[in-house]
Amino acid sequence: MQKVLAIVGPTAVGKTSLGIDLAKKLNAEIVSGDSMQVYQEVSIGTAKATEDERAQVKHYMVDTRSIFEEYSVKDFVDQATEAITEIGQKNKLPIIVGGTGFYVNALLNKMQLGEKTPEETSVTKKWEDFLQENGPQKIWEVLNEKDPAAAEKIPVANARRTLRALTVIDRTGKKFSEQQEKIEPRYDYLIIGLNSNRDEIYDRINLRVDQMMEQGLLDEAKYVYENKDRAHQALQAIAYKEFFPYFEKEETLEESVNQLKTASRRYAKRQLTYFRNKLPVKWFDPLHDENCEEKILKTVNNWLGK
Repeated sequence: MQKVLAIVGPTAVGKTSLGIDLAKKLNAEIVSGDSMQVYQEVSIGTAKATEDERAQVKHYMVDTRSIFEEYSVKDFVDQATEAITEIGQKNKLPIIVGGTGFYVNALLNKMQLGEKTPEETSVTKKWEDFLQENGPQKIWEVLNEKDPAAAEKIPVANARRTLRALTVIDRTGKKFSEQQEKIEPRYDYLIIGLNSNRDEIYDRINLRVDQMMEQGLLDEAKYVYENKDRAHQALQAIAYKEFFPYFEKEETLEESVNQLKTASRRYAKRQLTYFRNKLPVKWFDPLHDENCEEKILKTVNNWLGK
């Protein structure tokens, strides 16, 4: 079975630099595990590796789609699986860096994704129409009635996941939450998690937002705002929708920036909860353990049988 290393953790904890360091030492190549980094038009808010960083180690799954294209978790898994196969054929180690918890889980494990087939599109359209007419809160309430366990794990704001869960329920006649438990590994994987003191992580997230603003995040957010009727997926990414009230003259820029910092901290907390509950992660503290990378490398080499 193909071995795959994954590096996960909250924003601004050091995943990108660790991934590059390990890739150089392990004869590896990197696959982005972030569902938003595939989009060509948004780079600052999605915290992509820089061109210099990508020049050091080959990266996959970055800048492969437009925000105007549909992109599902199945598309992500299919694309990432191809990348992993390509890396494996070179006798190199695939390293998944960063990422959306559910997407990483779906990639590493064979999960029931419930994606539509040509003869089943009407079911998805039913829920898409319902969402359009009633909004995220109402469609989440429907899911909560049908499958409370699934609804508990899906934020009301994440309407696309709610829609997908209802679609799976319709097509299979079974609860979405129960299907997600019936998974098996797609790869022989090891997941390294980076985390540290919560207050320090939050400080780093706040600093990251300030740095993104200096790099031109506002212009990127304005582009998404001006194309919001077509760029459906990008709207769900933290770093863009928080600025919409500013563009609509309902908030000051400072208020929108603070909203982004708050949303980013909350997202980091949710991601940590997901990884702790859903995946077998080996955790390390890069901020307080000066031997952190050495310990991680030893753990990985043991797993590789070196």
